[in-house]
Amino acid sequence: MIGAAARTVSGLWRSSHPGPTLVVTALAAGLALASGVSPVSAVLMVVSVFAGQLSVGISNDALDAGRDRTVGRRDKPLARGEITVRAAWFAAAGSFAAALAFSALVGLGLLVAHAAFLCSAWSYNLGLKATRFSILPYIFSFGLFPSLATLSSAEPQLAAPWAWLTGAALGAALHLTNVLPDLDDDARTGIRGLPHRMGGRRSARIAAATVFLGGLSATLGPAHGRPDEVPALAWLLFGVVVLVAVATVRLVHTGHSGRVLFRLVMCAALVLAVQLVASGGSLTG
Repeated sequence: MIGAAARTVSGLWRSSHPGPTLVVTALAAGLALASGVSPVSAVLMVVSVFAGQLSVGISNDALDAGRDRTVGRRDKPLARGEITVRAAWFAAAGSFAAALAFSALVGLGLLVAHAAFLCSAWSYNLGLKATRFSILPYIFSFGLFPSLATLSSAEPQLAAPWAWLTGAALGAALHLTNVLPDLDDDARTGIRGLPHRMGGRRSARIAAATVFLGGLSATLGPAHGRPDEVPALAWLLFGVVVLVAVATVRLVHTGHSGRVLFRLVMCAALVLAVQLVASGGSLTG
């Protein structure tokens, strides 16, 4: 009995897309700390984000179980039959409910924003991923993401426009590159989102442009557009983003694989996330 339960928990965890789940949760924690959110509210917000990401990841694999079996995804517990689709849906629904419950303990603002964030993410799983509008949930959810921290503060308010733009750029870059290693498998199972329609090279170029735009926004936004007030660290981080964006475009022209481009743009996205955290005290203005 205990062994079966442990295998189920292990399978559900591996179905939750652990890497992105932990990265998004860590980003939420960083933004909360940088924004001066109280310890209790910060813990509740981070737990709610973690639960929400579990629901997004597990529901994605539950919906894709049949497609994953078709293309032989041996890394997917649902495709391998380690856990049932019913168990996955039960866990996804429970995690979704827990995310909203913990958000409600912080305040109405966080509850509404996090509900919108999750509904957007679930809309991608439920069908938008196969349409030309597949990028929209990423733009909306990550654009809203910095506000989860500012709405958890003692004086709840939405994040500043520059933070929305930086988050949206981060989300767009993540979507445009996240699918690059799986373009062929997706095509075999009928998934034709925006990156599939544009092709890998064009998607990588646009992803490089979005991380550049996001880096510029995160650099100049906190300084209200005044370059002379930008700290040296911010310029350094922006320089890294520019270098990675340029390297991505060059690699596209030399015909490198989607997996290489994916890793490179993920590096730039990580720097964007660091920029957001480093500017946490300025998220509201």
